[in-house]
Amino acid sequence: MSIRKMKAHQMKTHVLAVRVTTRLTLILTLLLLFISACQNVEYPEDHEQLSQDERLVIRFSHIVGEQTPKGLAARRFAQEIKEKSNGYIEVQVFPNGYLYKDGEELDALLRGDIQMIAPATSKLTELVPEWEVIDLPFAFRSVDEVHQYLEGPIGDRLMDKLQQQGLEPLQVWDNGFKHMTNDQGPLRSPQDFSGLTFRIMPSRVLEDQFAYLGASTMVHSFDEVFQNLEQNIVDGQENTFSNIVSKDLHTLQTHMTNSHHGYLGYVVLTNQDFWKGLTEENRRLIQETISEVTAWEVQKAKEMNEQNDKDIDQCQCIERHTLTERERQMWEEALYPVYQNFIDRYDATYIYSLPKFIED
Repeated sequence: MSIRKMKAHQMKTHVLAVRVTTRLTLILTLLLLFISACQNVEYPEDHEQLSQDERLVIRFSHIVGEQTPKGLAARRFAQEIKEKSNGYIEVQVFPNGYLYKDGEELDALLRGDIQMIAPATSKLTELVPEWEVIDLPFAFRSVDEVHQYLEGPIGDRLMDKLQQQGLEPLQVWDNGFKHMTNDQGPLRSPQDFSGLTFRIMPSRVLEDQFAYLGASTMVHSFDEVFQNLEQNIVDGQENTFSNIVSKDLHTLQTHMTNSHHGYLGYVVLTNQDFWKGLTEENRRLIQETISEVTAWEVQKAKEMNEQNDKDIDQCQCIERHTLTERERQMWEEALYPVYQNFIDRYDATYIYSLPKFIED
């Protein structure tokens, strides 16, 4: 090869190398600009693709049906918290005692096997007996009075006692007021209870209530009530309209007394160690969401009980009686010793702080 051709070849190679280097430099520059631009754009965080181990999973167990105030509120809470956390917090709801029955829920929560429950206040009396005050017959005239009581100094004391047991109370959910049903005859006077057996929740106040009415009691889980009534293990039970209709209890009983004698509500609880282990942001988000759902649940419970009251009438499958003022007075007089028993066991302050004993 001649010298001229060698120089031409070298020049061509050099030009080609310069072009390749320029293109690589341009590509790298564009790549760096793209990466920088991406870093300056904030995309909404979506945790839907996270595995269950990467999410915050809360197992919420309860023992009533999904179409009850508590059942609907638990589902609503799960949906709301999922949306607010962009899928990071996943609440798994297990209704109808699927995971644990009445007597098992609290222990499971304290062990950390589940993270949230909403037991009836009566169930709390096994840990904090003073909660029996909520079970006192004719203690409250409305759900507003219940909330007024629990949002005051006595409520603070009761909630504090739960915290001392390793629980963290978040909110109080309503169901409504209880009424009596049985399959033996109408319940108008205290004498009509004589010889009957009623299913109750665990509570000494409820035991006393029926004892002073002349009836005996048996403690059973709510998911066992239908079977026990069907098999005549018990003669009757007390419950709200929504619970009665959700389990078709009115179809098994022949008589109902609209007595409005006792409040049934729930305390939404979580495990205290679990709660303290959450970040401040997650605690705030859960508390805010529970508060929003609670306002919805209180209204929903009212609406459902009003509708279920009508459903029972339309069923025409049970004879109904509403206590007259005189009959109500007879019941209250017969049950007055229940209050004295509570005072003897605990503190009179709980009793005399009830709205019915506070002068307007």
